Amino acid sequence: MRAQPADGFEWIDTPEGAGLRCRALDPFARHVFTTREWRLGSAANGTEAMTNGWAQVAHALAVEPGRLSRVHQVHGADVAIVRRGDEPRGAILADADVAVSDDPARALAIQTADCVPLLLADRRTGVVCAAHAGWRGLAARVPAIAVDALARAFGSEAADLVAAVGPSISAERYEVGGDVRARFEAAGFANAQIARWFPVETRHGHWLFDGWQAARDQLEAGGLAPASIHIAGLCTASYPDLFCSYRRDGARAGRLAAAIRPRRKATAAHAGHN
Repeated sequence: MRAQPADGFEWIDTPEGAGLRCRALDPFARHVFTTREWRLGSAANGTEAMTNGWAQVAHALAVEPGRLSRVHQVHGADVAIVRRGDEPRGAILADADVAVSDDPARALAIQTADCVPLLLADRRTGVVCAAHAGWRGLAARVPAIAVDALARAFGSEAADLVAAVGPSISAERYEVGGDVRARFEAAGFANAQIARWFPVETRHGHWLFDGWQAARDQLEAGGLAPASIHIAGLCTASYPDLFCSYRRDGARAGRLAAAIRPRRKATAAHAGHN
């Protein structure tokens, strides 16, 4: 029996395997959060598994493999932009952890194995974002930067955005050292935020880290309404049959994908902003 996601998410069965969908996001963007059943779940087995795995993801979003755009994730907060009419630049857009697009003929995807996968769509214009945020990305404010990237590139307003945070490691399974907490303190986050994100000191100089709460708080700080933020609430480290987890499995862990594609073109009045 599959683990039950938080209200607002539902399991879907695809030819590629079980996937997760956010009901609030679905009217505006075709999307999926994959599971270990997909070929990417065996990505540790080599390059061929990765290639075939990304072809599966492209098929699930009904695009050719060459129109599935990804970023070379570097645990930062740089942004890659895909505009309607751009020529495909190959599978990898750039060294970045945030990608935004207004092109319904292209899909965006990121990969994770415990980090937070974040998908965003604009209910008004249809533009989308896929973002990857481990603790380094959260310390670098990836959720807020993703919201700002949609505003800068395509004129999105935060009040029009809907956000979905897919399966990732829970606070209960994610102990971190003082160096991680120190990075958030150095980044200037409020003491109250840090207290929520590091809720339990497990032993001297070590805390549990709540990436779900950090993502939610940063999205709200970026202007999203609380009701527009949906978190799957499924821990990758807790369900070995469902999800890949680097914390649990180390280098042999496979990968999960979060992929999104606009369902309609952005209006001319809101596309192409710089």
